Amino acid sequence: MDSSTDQIRDIPEDHPRTGVTGRALDGLAHLCIMVSGVLLVFLIVSFGWLVFGRYVLNNTPTWVEQSSLVIVVYITCLGAAAGVRHNTHLSIDMVREALPAIPRVIMCHLADLFVLVFGGFMAWQGTNLVLDNTTRAIPMIGLTESWRAAPLAICGVLMVLFAGANIVERLTHKTRV
Repeated sequence: MDSSTDQIRDIPEDHPRTGVTGRALDGLAHLCIMVSGVLLVFLIVSFGWLVFGRYVLNNTPTWVEQSSLVIVVYITCLGAAAGVRHNTHLSIDMVREALPAIPRVIMCHLADLFVLVFGGFMAWQGTNLVLDNTTRAIPMIGLTESWRAAPLAICGVLMVLFAGANIVERLTHKTRV
């Protein structure tokens, strides 16, 4: 089982990941990770404020619980999308790695195709949720429920983009699978 850094090191210089599109997609995945990291720091700080307010000031901030629920969805969805680009998502590759090259490549394409279809469904239903919840407010923070559904649509689009790029990269260049 190879780590994603070993796979990236083995990519030849003329590979699409080193081109403008590949660098842009890698940059987009890196942006997802950076935004998730900033939101994680904000989540930790807000829970620190919750504990301080509850036990020291005896005045519990009510916005922390609802805002943390929204933030966790963004962290999870953006991290999942970046995982598709970097091939760090959960997978069991023991069977695939034991197969000869052609079935192994077919299994990789099938896996990316399933992720692509799932991402498309997620984007479609996430968009429906965003549009259906524009008038419902999230209690305590004043945002609409659409803010809670938006990461599903965003993640779905990114998953389609990244899985599609994986398939194209595998079809256009011979890379180790």
